[in-house]
Amino acid sequence: MQGASKFAALGAAVSGRTERSRSRHSPSMGRMLLAALAAGLALSLPAQAQNPNQGKRFKVAADVGLVPFFMKAPDGKMDGFSNDLAGELAARMGYDGLEVIDTPFSAIFAGLFSGRYDMVAGPINTTMERAQQMLYSEPYMAGGLSFLAKKGAVVDKLEDLKGKTIAVNNGSFSDRWLQDNQAKYGFQIQRFNKNNDAVQAVVIGRAFANLSETPLARWIATQTPALAPVYDYTTDSNYAFVFRKDDTALRNRVDEVLECMKQDGSLVKLHVKWFGTEPDAGTAMTKSYPGYGVPGLPGHDPVEHTPDCSRP
Repeated sequence: MQGASKFAALGAAVSGRTERSRSRHSPSMGRMLLAALAAGLALSLPAQAQNPNQGKRFKVAADVGLVPFFMKAPDGKMDGFSNDLAGELAARMGYDGLEVIDTPFSAIFAGLFSGRYDMVAGPINTTMERAQQMLYSEPYMAGGLSFLAKKGAVVDKLEDLKGKTIAVNNGSFSDRWLQDNQAKYGFQIQRFNKNNDAVQAVVIGRAFANLSETPLARWIATQTPALAPVYDYTTDSNYAFVFRKDDTALRNRVDEVLECMKQDGSLVKLHVKWFGTEPDAGTAMTKSYPGYGVPGLPGHDPVEHTPDCSRP
């Protein structure tokens, strides 16, 4: 609208000059100038309407340090799988770049509800409880949980964890699973505000294992030779982005861009870059879901659509 206001001001100025000089110039000259200005205004407005995100930055939240999703590279710049993915979303939606707001996971949803950012870009598991409070995009990655312990540790079944201390990122999906199953399996829970600190607790012997998302645990094991995944727990949950309940337009647009990235293979390429392998066929990274959001959860919109991969 800045361009529109400039044209309006210039038009008023021309109109005033035309009135003052009516006796010295042809009456049609002022009309010609105003017509030219109107034509320029008509050309400028559609361009702005085609890209409503021009001049804006896409503000997203992440628990920075949750490798390999969001982390700082040696040069201090933001890096990681989810950082690359959110940056690609921002570019395809016409934003002037990505702004990552580092937020502890335990406070990340409160920040979303208060409007500090547009989307939570870190890996968020799809659950019924969360879907009742916020909007999910369609899934983009399969989840799962894994226990990470020192090499040589053996866990054949969950009952083997009785009496052991499990370190976890406070407020995470892994933390909720531990809470729900603590009485059943008899382990102790040790919470940290960063998963890196939970992993370090295992390294120095303060905890027996760290519970985190399977992709995260496998990546940590490649970077920390003393540790290894000792038990994988399959869940039906996937990762999806989350938005405020009333932000359906942004959720739907992100959905469409994710579908485009699945169709052109760019999402698979990001998985290969960060995890070293292609995702399992038919899982969330290659599968497009009907409608908008997660089928079967609150907030899902069943309306069918064909994504327009050419527009911002």
